[in-house]
Amino acid sequence: MNHQEHYDDVMCGIGALGEHIPGTIKSFFALHHAALADGALPKSTKELLALAIAISVRCGGCITCHVKDALAAGATAEQIYETIGVAILMGGGPSAVYGNEARKAVEAFTAVPV
Repeated sequence: MNHQEHYDDVMCGIGALGEHIPGTIKSFFALHHAALADGALPKSTKELLALAIAISVRCGGCITCHVKDALAAGATAEQIYETIGVAILMGGGPSAVYGNEARKAVEAFTAVPV
């Protein structure tokens, strides 16, 4: 999977959905930005939390997006790998499979060979 293309597809798809339900999508993005803004927890930590939840609930698009956004917010690859470990603890075997997808996304977005 090309994670940059997947990221672009997810974001464009949500944007296209917004043409049909603009109020819902606009509200979703407002919530997204408010929930992930720096506060008592920095944005990078919030992105790591979102990533752990994405792995646990097995959402491939969310994994790709939150890996990219965690890196952009200053999280390190090592912090993402530890987050994957916590998600595996909480989600078991299926989270190991989706955690590997997160690893692939880290490598894709940091230009480290898979």
